[in-house]
Amino acid sequence: METLRERKKQRTRDALLRTALELFTTQGYEHTTVDEITEAVDVSQRTFFRYFAGKEDAALAVGDMAVAHFVGALRERPAHEAPMEALRQSVLESWDTLNEVIEAVVPVELYLRMYRVIESTPVLLAAHLRRSVEIEETIAHILAEREGVDVDADPRPRLTVAVFGGVMRLTERRWSTGEDFGLDAMRTLTVSYLEQIGPALSESWRTR
Repeated sequence: METLRERKKQRTRDALLRTALELFTTQGYEHTTVDEITEAVDVSQRTFFRYFAGKEDAALAVGDMAVAHFVGALRERPAHEAPMEALRQSVLESWDTLNEVIEAVVPVELYLRMYRVIESTPVLLAAHLRRSVEIEETIAHILAEREGVDVDADPRPRLTVAVFGGVMRLTERRWSTGEDFGLDAMRTLTVSYLEQIGPALSESWRTR
């Protein structure tokens, strides 16, 4: 059972995270200091660094939650599903239940606005891509375990994840620069692109 002390620590972390994202999305990541974040929450710098390694860690924290939610969904997919179908269903399921995970910490709208900041801030985009590579390796191991293959001897888990990861990056870029910036729009775009993987890779593109 969660103690009062643990609840208080969680509230402090959530307040720091919400404040950091609000400042990042309104005045820019580079123009926001840790001092501004801590002053707004009325805590010390030491308290901030107790929860986050730095600004970058705070900026990407909610995204990490969303990824962890997806990985959890993937681990629970039925064993009979083919790898790409398991990935597809996991990402759709995680989008459908994302509100429950994110809203407990920050408004989903704020989380979505932060996507644009990440895409437009080189240092954050680089960090996001580094983390994407790491999570893709984790996913490849999950797929290999599901299929009973050696991830280092069989290239298929990493190949599958490379295709899937590329589609997700394309989705993020297109969505973050589009006019409809809602969660439903991102889910719809994700579905559309995932459904085109098979035809794009195996069929001719010529119309005549």
